[in-house]
Amino acid sequence: MHSPLIVWILSDGKPGHVNQSLGLAEALARAIQSDIHTLPALPAWRAWLAWLLKRMPGTLPAPDLIIGAGHATHATLLAARRAHSGRTVVLMKPSLPRRCFDLAILPRHDGVGADAHTLVTEGAINRVRPAAARDASGGLILIGGNSPHFEWDNDAVQVQIKSILARTPDTQWTLTTSRRTPADFLAELPAAPNLDVVPHTATPPGWLPEQLPRSGTVWVTPDSASMVFEALTAGADVGVFDLPVNPKSRVAHAIGELADAQRITRFAKWCTDGTLYPNTRPLAEADRCANWILEWLKQES
Repeated sequence: MHSPLIVWILSDGKPGHVNQSLGLAEALARAIQSDIHTLPALPAWRAWLAWLLKRMPGTLPAPDLIIGAGHATHATLLAARRAHSGRTVVLMKPSLPRRCFDLAILPRHDGVGADAHTLVTEGAINRVRPAAARDASGGLILIGGNSPHFEWDNDAVQVQIKSILARTPDTQWTLTTSRRTPADFLAELPAAPNLDVVPHTATPPGWLPEQLPRSGTVWVTPDSASMVFEALTAGADVGVFDLPVNPKSRVAHAIGELADAQRITRFAKWCTDGTLYPNTRPLAEADRCANWILEWLKQES
């Protein structure tokens, strides 16, 4: 019997970054027996000291793979590899040169090409898994907020929500917000019999990954790119609200490419015919990344 793959996740404490790392680690665990350990990234000075001394604090078993997302994890990734000889996997475009790490997994909108040590993904990887059955009469509305990629407009989003609620009386919608949603947004939201509101402050950890696979339809504000890709991974049909675009934004360009490829439906398009493009090919990027890593490890051994 083979010993399990020991996976360390280095956490910078940001939920979005940890979500990506866990998505990859859990996909690895679906493919091969794995032990997953999450530990906090060291402050930069401590990480470089650990690198110099070739010694990491703690008593965890030595890792085969060390995964980190976010600039604050980079120095600890290198220190852990120097101390224990595990292979490093950096998620998202690193602040250090990519050659400092064994493997890099980057979303397409980071604008970096694939090579033998770099895999390019459709959006950030995540923990969402498609469900065997979903509720065609249940839908999610996911509201973001201010971002550098789109110009936020409370009134425009409110008008679009009213239209969706009015035109889909047989769908029971659940709306949730994010930390970026303006404070006055919910107060202006109209009451409707087919709308339940769950502010992000009332959602327990793991709430969204549980809700997404159950929902037949998901509407997302375009600034919430990670939620768009999570909804596509869950298998839902995805609509995206219309907001003014920052033409220089790579994230906005990525959303535009999804619309052009008919993976998502813009609100203006939905207004003309009332239907969303069906999600016939749900994303499974975490599993694809896991298989790529395991194949690379096999070739290296």
